[in-house]
Amino acid sequence: MKQGSRILLQSMAIAFLACSVVIAQDVRTNYMPGTNFAKYHSYKWVNIEGGQHPNQIADAEIKQAVDSQLAAKGLTKTDSDQADLYVGYQAAVDQEKQWNAYGMGGGVRWGGMATATQSTISNGTLVLDMYDPSTKQLVWTAAGTKTLDPSSKPEKNQKNLDKAVAKMLKDFPPKQK
Repeated sequence: MKQGSRILLQSMAIAFLACSVVIAQDVRTNYMPGTNFAKYHSYKWVNIEGGQHPNQIADAEIKQAVDSQLAAKGLTKTDSDQADLYVGYQAAVDQEKQWNAYGMGGGVRWGGMATATQSTISNGTLVLDMYDPSTKQLVWTAAGTKTLDPSSKPEKNQKNLDKAVAKMLKDFPPKQK
């Protein structure tokens, strides 16, 4: 194999290896400026029209994780239409290609070999929205994305979900300036 071809192959292997690193949980939040979050004391679960939801078990797990975090922040869940906040969520799973590179040998200078394989991974996204029912306005939103492992045990998945929701609601309510 020519030196130039080896360097190109090894450069591709390094690029594939960099792409194979599992992405850490990505969380983004946003809120309506000027909102007085101190007035919110209770919340009610609502369905977001057209939103995607998982099966009943995952639905219960998501709501339990959110309920736990909101209770820790002093909010009370209610079924009353008199709730201060309406809370809803959407969940989605996207598929993407992942490249894994395996190197053998001594690196660029010594003519090492590398192979790359392609696999499909699933990324789950959970979007949590909070609405003020009196103004019918979105006042808080958080989105968390993480690579999913469908072969994980249910306990591990619940632990990851709990951590994700805690991270999503870490700065709720936002500090007033």
